[in-house]
Amino acid sequence: MLLSEFKNALSSIEELTFVLPDGKTVPSHFHLTEIGEVSKHFIDCGGVERLEKVVNFQLWEANDVDHRLAPKKCMDIIQLSEKVLGIGDIEIEVEYQSATIGKYGLALENNRFLLTPKFTNCLAKDKCGIPEEKLKVNECTPGGGCC
Repeated sequence: MLLSEFKNALSSIEELTFVLPDGKTVPSHFHLTEIGEVSKHFIDCGGVERLEKVVNFQLWEANDVDHRLAPKKCMDIIQLSEKVLGIGDIEIEVEYQSATIGKYGLALENNRFLLTPKFTNCLAKDKCGIPEEKLKVNECTPGGGCC
């Protein structure tokens, strides 16, 4: 989800709800402890230089169970981050504590923000000798049990 999409959603919801991939919700007393732009400058295993940037939100919870971050306050924090840090309209990555700091993508469904899994991947499969996955096409023949 782009930052502009998140901001758009903030204008139409009454409370911030984040849902983990397992269906559990982040406790409603979470804090948004950081918003920033994170860049990763690297070389992939094929020798290609790459630069990735994301807007990073860090969610954190404390024993402050009376705390609730309103959409308006969240928007104020984002606008200040845009002004001070020059954050662009790029993809959002959310950090949230699990066994270690988990990194998630973000999607919107039914006015709730879904923390979506992120996966590692080889960016140079052609250089590493990893063949492109081919879809298995099963031919349906009479009596073959697939039709």
